[in-house]
Parts: sequence; structure tokens; C-alpha cells
Amino acid sequence: MRVSRLHDPFLRGQLAIAALFLSLGFQYATWAARIPAIKSDLGLTAAEVGVLLMAAGVGAAVSFPLVAWLMRHLGSRRLALLSQLGLALLLLALATAPNYPLALLVMCADGILVGCLNVAMNAQGAALETRHERNTMAKLHATFSAGSLLAALVASGMTAATGSVVAHFGVAVVLLVVLGASARTGLLDDDAPVGPKPERRRWTVPSRPTLWMCCAMVFGTVAEGAMNDWSALYLKDVAEASAELTPLGIAVVSGMMVVARLFADGWRGRWGDARVVLVGSAVAGAGLAVALVSGGVAPALAGFACMGLGIAAVTPCVYAAAARQGSDALTLVAAMGTTGLLAGPPLIGFIAGASSLAWGMGAVAASAVAVSLCSTRIRWTPAPAARGETSPV
Repeated sequence: MRVSRLHDPFLRGQLAIAALFLSLGFQYATWAARIPAIKSDLGLTAAEVGVLLMAAGVGAAVSFPLVAWLMRHLGSRRLALLSQLGLALLLLALATAPNYPLALLVMCADGILVGCLNVAMNAQGAALETRHERNTMAKLHATFSAGSLLAALVASGMTAATGSVVAHFGVAVVLLVVLGASARTGLLDDDAPVGPKPERRRWTVPSRPTLWMCCAMVFGTVAEGAMNDWSALYLKDVAEASAELTPLGIAVVSGMMVVARLFADGWRGRWGDARVVLVGSAVAGAGLAVALVSGGVAPALAGFACMGLGIAAVTPCVYAAAARQGSDALTLVAAMGTTGLLAGPPLIGFIAGASSLAWGMGAVAASAVAVSLCSTRIRWTPAPAARGETSPV
């Protein structure tokens, strides 16, 4: 007798973990959407805004030892709930920060909590796959993108209604608290398998497969982050697109990523994570490279579509592989992923400033190809084969 979808433990866990992914995407895009207002309120220069943004990356990069310790002592369930609540409260702290130094501290704390939630929610997702032998990581990562879209819509509405950052972030906090409360009862207990149980030991040098996972994650997130930040400018300055067409760069990349992540769990079950990452990242790099050589708006949009389609499944697959190596491996890989996501856009900007934006985008294509090379060195554990259709998030 088939279990009712309402009482299906897999669906219940999937929805709860999806709420965490949605929260992280929503929280990140909420404060990012109000950077101009924060810049104005605090009287910051463009350089100070750059340092403010990098503070979150620094917090995420240095959070590895702390997150590893918290995962061992709190477990993924409690760490996820506490960090999700902390990220909600930090929005209010950022909105009410009276000066630049305090804003820097808030953003550094934000990066640390992002690292905590990123590791904990991916550990939960990997545990759900292992326990029920069904794929879901790609769909969970799709909800992160959906959270960013929701935040953009809320920011647009709140900006039209009021210029108050405090009011906007107050509404966002309420939504985040509701998401956290809805996730609370469905998350997995920490006796769920998330990889080999770590022994009580001091920090050791990561294994070679873990280091290759870190490299794949860094290159993948560099490509993902740079495409979001530089695609519109490439269309305007290099492809000479009209003002009406330049926003299509971000729309094409993010839209293809969401679509690909909705289908990628089926691809994982059919072809395996190794092939999905290898072929996908190769398609992403080659498609963008051909578009850059061809020039023009239409080839650029086609290349952006290839990038979104091919790179979308990289992070879900690498996170799942890292989780099977244990919480320490997952923590390190997640820290490298966050670092790549935040450091990628400035790096591409540096290359563009030294040469041209076309060469900068060429580096993005090269990053995608590097992912495919790294994937051949990763010790992939076969992902759980999908038993029937996975439930939609």
C-alpha cells in the first residue's frame, strides 16, 4: 500500500531541508539587493562597499575550523536551525548598524553563519538521499535560486512601498522565521548517516580526493558567481546589446540553472554524478568559449545558456560526494565553495581591468573546463538511484 504523500517521510524531509536552502538564498539576496541604500545610509565609497562585500567572504573562508567543531558537537539539525535564525537576526543588525566598522563585523558574522548553514543543510540533504536511496540534492539547490528570486521580488515591492531598509529587513526576518519554524519538525535526526563518523582527533591534512573536490568546487562557484555578476555588462560593453536586452544575460543563466537543477537528480540516477559533472562542465566551458569567439548578442545568450545548463549540477554533486567522506570534508569543501562564489567576480574584474572583459569571460570558460578535469580525479561514490519520480519541492 502506497504511503500518503502527506505522511511520506522523504517528502517531509525534502520540504524541510528545502526551506533551509530557500532561506539561505533569500537572506543573501535580501541584503545584496539593498547595498545601494546601505552605501548611501553609511556614506560609503565604492572601495568601502567592496571591502564590506569581501568581509562576508573572509568570514566564510575562516569559518572552517569553527563549523567543523560545531558539526561534531551540535549536529547538522541543531546547527542548521541556529544558524538560520542567526542569519535572520543579522539582517536587522545590518539595517541598524550605526557606522562602517560595525557593518563590517556584521558582514563577517554573516559569512560565518552562511558557512554554518551551508554545511548543515547540505549534510541534511546528503543524509536524506542516503536514508531513502533517492536523489534530491539538485532540487534542493534549485530552491536556493528560487529564494534569491523571491528576495528580489520582495525587495522590489518594499523599495516601491518604502525607502526604509529597516522596514524591508523586518519583513524579511518575519519570512525567515516562518521558514525556520516550518523546517524544524521535518529535519532529520543526527543519527542519520552523513558519511563516516569523525573520530575524536585534531585537524589532519585533507585526503587527496577531498582536495580535488575543493578544486572542483572553487572553479565551479567562480564560474557561477562571475556569470551572475558580469553577464549583463558583457552584453552591453562587448556584444553591444541594447539596454532592453542586457538584463537577459542574468535571466538566461539563472533560468537555465533552475531548470537544470530540477531535472539533474534524474540525470544523476541515470548516468551517475561523475558523468553529469564531467559532461556538464565541459559543455558549459566549450559553449561559452565558442560564444566568445563568435561574438554578437545571440551567440552570447546561447553561450550563457550552455553555462547555466552545464554548471548547475556541479555544486549539488560535489556537496553530495563530500558529505559521504564525512563532516570535516563537507565543511572544507563548503568553505571553498563559498570563497569561490564571493571571490570569483572580483577576480574576473581584475582580469578584465588588466586586459578586457572578453578575456575575463574567457577565464570563466576556463574555470568550467577545469571543473571537468578535476572531476576525473574525484573518488565518486555512486549516488542513490532514483526509485520512481522524486517528489517536487
